[in-house]
Amino acid sequence: MSSGPAGNRTQAVSTAGRRMAVFLALAVVFAGLTGCSVGVPDPAAPRDIRTTPALARPTITPGHDAAAVAAKDLPFTAGDSLAAGVAVGLSDGLREAPGWKPVKENVAGENRYLKADGCVVSARVRVNQGSLAVAGDDRASTVELFEYLDPTILPGHLKTDSLRWGGDPEKPGPKAEVLVLEGGSAASGKSTAVLARLFGKAGSSVYISLSCPDQAALAAARADVAERLVVVPPTN
Repeated sequence: MSSGPAGNRTQAVSTAGRRMAVFLALAVVFAGLTGCSVGVPDPAAPRDIRTTPALARPTITPGHDAAAVAAKDLPFTAGDSLAAGVAVGLSDGLREAPGWKPVKENVAGENRYLKADGCVVSARVRVNQGSLAVAGDDRASTVELFEYLDPTILPGHLKTDSLRWGGDPEKPGPKAEVLVLEGGSAASGKSTAVLARLFGKAGSSVYISLSCPDQAALAAARADVAERLVVVPPTN
C-alpha cells in the first residue's frame, strides 16, 4: 500500500477516475431512458444565434430614412437599404385572425398560435445573425440560415414568397421577400412549411413555421400568416 505524497496523488487520481466512470455510466443510462444522445457542440458552428427578448418594434439609427424604406417593397436585392445592425420586428396580428388563438407569448422570443382546425404556427425574431450573412445578398444569406438550421436542406428546394412589410393589414401594402421550405412527414401525416428571411445589413432574421393536418388547411394557414404576421420595419 502506497504512502506519502506519491501515494496520496495516486489515490486522488484513482478516486477521480472512479467518479468520472460513474458520471459517464449515468449519462449513458439517462440517454438510453430518454431516447436522446449526448451531443458535443461543434466549435466551428456559429454561436450568435439567439432570440430577441420580445417580438417588438425596434429602435432606429439616427439619420436613416426608415420611413422611406418601410413605404416600399423590400425584395432580397434591397436588403442593404436597412440600417446597419438594427433588427426588424414581427407583429402578433395572427391572434386577431378568425379561428386563431395565442398559446405561447414571447417565450424565449417565440410566439405560438393554434387554429381551430389543428394548425400550429410558431414565429420568431432572431438577432446577431452576422456570421450567416452574405454581404449585399439577402437571398444567399437566407439560404445560409436554412442550411445552418438543417444542413440537409438543398437550396433548390427553397421557393420565393412574401410577407407584409409594415403597413395596415387591412389595406394593400408593401411586401418583403422570404424563402419558403415546404414539406411534410409521412409518419405524422402533417403538412408543413417554413418561411424565413435573414436581413444581412440589419443582422437579424424572421422565422415562421407552420404545421397543419393536411394541405388544404396549410394553404389557408399560409394565407392568414401572409396577411396577419407583418414584418415590422424600423420606423421614425
